[in-house]
Amino acid sequence: MTTNSSALSRQPQSWPASGSSPWSSRPSSNGVIPVNFRQADDTNSHLALEIKGVSKAFGRFPALKDVSLQAKDKEFLALLGPSGSGKTTLLRVLAGLEKPDAGEVRFDGEDFLSLPVRRRKVGMVFQHYALFRHMTVAQNIAFGLTVRKRSEKPSKSEIADRVNHLLQLVQLEGLDKRFPSQLSGGQRQRVALARALAIEPKMLLLDEPFGALDAQVRRELRRWLRELHDRAGVTTVFVTHDQEEALDLADRVAILKDGELIQLGAPNAVYEHPATPFVFDFLGQACRLPGVIDGDRLRVADWESVAPEGAPQGAVEVFFRPDEVAFAPTDGAGLAAEVKGVAQRGPDVRIDCLVEGAPMELIGHGPTLPPGVTPGLAVRIKPLRPQVYAAG
Repeated sequence: MTTNSSALSRQPQSWPASGSSPWSSRPSSNGVIPVNFRQADDTNSHLALEIKGVSKAFGRFPALKDVSLQAKDKEFLALLGPSGSGKTTLLRVLAGLEKPDAGEVRFDGEDFLSLPVRRRKVGMVFQHYALFRHMTVAQNIAFGLTVRKRSEKPSKSEIADRVNHLLQLVQLEGLDKRFPSQLSGGQRQRVALARALAIEPKMLLLDEPFGALDAQVRRELRRWLRELHDRAGVTTVFVTHDQEEALDLADRVAILKDGELIQLGAPNAVYEHPATPFVFDFLGQACRLPGVIDGDRLRVADWESVAPEGAPQGAVEVFFRPDEVAFAPTDGAGLAAEVKGVAQRGPDVRIDCLVEGAPMELIGHGPTLPPGVTPGLAVRIKPLRPQVYAAG
């Protein structure tokens, strides 16, 4: 992994998780976004994909800047970032649809960039399916096999067996004679995945495959996709701008911004220890206040606490999640806040506050409000797990 120097100089410092409090909006947890705690299986695994120093510019716009990362055999790697971060460009480089200006890509030790696209054995799934409307489901799935050179093409019976197996794998048995127009969005995406797997790819590339689907279908397909990946046993690179998808699905997450790799790690690791303020803010809702560290003391407005070990001196930025705060009466410890509004949203309670004069939206969990938190009242709030970065 390569990380830029600014990220290294602004590594966060954080306190251990605090215990629950009668004034806490919630017990200590991982935050608003669900994060998978799946541990990567290193047993007999080896590096499959190696990307070294890849750069790509479109005219004067640098889409990728010296990106280096690796993926293990059968690993599920998510490329996560906002629009313009370079994640799709990197995926297109892997697919052979873009040629980088510099750098190298190897798969199982072989120079990937020197191979023509058809010899890379890469299966790709696009956001908008790219199915052939005039072909049936079975014909779409078989397409990559039927267009092979005669010397490489399987027999008709082998293709039929492969299609039937994939229909079972993607849970579309009995739909082989339907056309794409007769399928739901989720079913079309399953067909696209089956077509990508039909060629028995070395690597599966997914370019925001759920982007055109509604939220409920996305959640259902997300669970199914992870199971499919585990059963298929293929190295998968998944592009998304959806933080929840990346953290829930992947073995590791690579976070990109403006063409640079900012952080790479397991989902829980990057969520709990964001390398920069950008990563903290991008991975979930964030509250932010200025602070100062002097010696071993952290001061934010009139609230003072022990500074974390190794914290930068001087002006800092203090970040915390809106559902990781404790509430206290005005004579307690914490930051001065005025409650402006309270709204119940199912199991959550949204609490609009002015914290040290700055508008802030906090979140409480459970069917009842934290004690004493009602509109118009002055309270104190204490961040339970703040992260501290050097200001600048």
